[in-house]
Amino acid sequence: MAARPAGPRKVGVLTFHRSINYGSYWQARCLVEGLRARGLDAELLDHRSRCVEWREARNAFQPTLPTRTDPRHFAALGRKTRALIAAVDALPLSPPFPLRNPAQAPHYDAVVVGSDEVWNFRHPWYSGEPIFFGDRLPTDRLVSYAASVGNHDVADGIDGPWLDRLRRFDALSVRDENSRALLAPLAADRGKAAAGPPLVLDPCLQFPGVIPDAAASGPGRYALIYGHSFPDWYTAQLRRWADRSDTRLVAVGYPSLIADEARIDARPAEFSALFAGAAAVATNFFHGCVFAIRHHRPFVCAASPYRRNKVQDLTNMLGLERHLVTAAVSYDDFADRLGALPAGLAERLATERASSARFLDHALA
Repeated sequence: MAARPAGPRKVGVLTFHRSINYGSYWQARCLVEGLRARGLDAELLDHRSRCVEWREARNAFQPTLPTRTDPRHFAALGRKTRALIAAVDALPLSPPFPLRNPAQAPHYDAVVVGSDEVWNFRHPWYSGEPIFFGDRLPTDRLVSYAASVGNHDVADGIDGPWLDRLRRFDALSVRDENSRALLAPLAADRGKAAAGPPLVLDPCLQFPGVIPDAAASGPGRYALIYGHSFPDWYTAQLRRWADRSDTRLVAVGYPSLIADEARIDARPAEFSALFAGAAAVATNFFHGCVFAIRHHRPFVCAASPYRRNKVQDLTNMLGLERHLVTAAVSYDDFADRLGALPAGLAERLATERASSARFLDHALA
């Protein structure tokens, strides 16, 4: 066998990096830069599809369908979209190639699939795309890091041909228990625990140094709203808390009827800075929770059916279950959870980072 050329190993990262979404951008950036910090020559596989890009753009301007967005917000949503596209274009990228012709991608010593809902059979436009299951990728080694099946529930199962594709992976890891349970047969095949592949941290928490600590400047105390389509009970509790605590509500990324200020068009660095400067965070998004944790901000999350699996498992992993709230929570408990994060969170994060690093050490050895 020919010796591998000297120099850093070439690693491709395969994810939804061109989604018009702050979380997609930051987890792609954190993973690729985190791998580069480990001495690897890592870059994002720049798969392209006009159909996907059109659907992403439509979703960027109409994120709450079937409820239509007020056209008055289109200019700000357009600025947000352009800012995210420009930020992605500045990341380490492979030469572009067609989504459905991965054989045109460069050859890599390893390809890391994830983080994101790369195996979600219910995703509105990436569902069942063979590339994310490793098909025809020019690589010597296939690895998944913090991959997810999203809201495709374990009770719905996974067909044999898709499991067969995943059997070709040299190392598997996921970011939630639902994905872990669905892939348990693969772990059993390899003589490992029937619980399934290991759980690892989202890249934004595994490589927190990629995300700046800088906080947004400005007068006054504010709480950050990140998400949309919140239930009425949640917005009523949040508005009541804000009024009683003399806290402005600032919405980032999406319009909000209860916000005192809208930062719909925040650039990715501003998005992070708004979390860092907030007194608290109100969200129903996975990366709303992730960025609150990264910047040590107390938060409350109302899990939507689409995102329940991932936010539930993230909060369970880190002992933050109380911050996932339902309509049954009292106002006093709601306000208490916006006051502080529990003691011991830093230690839990350190433990999970060490475990995730061990997985990467093994998978990319």
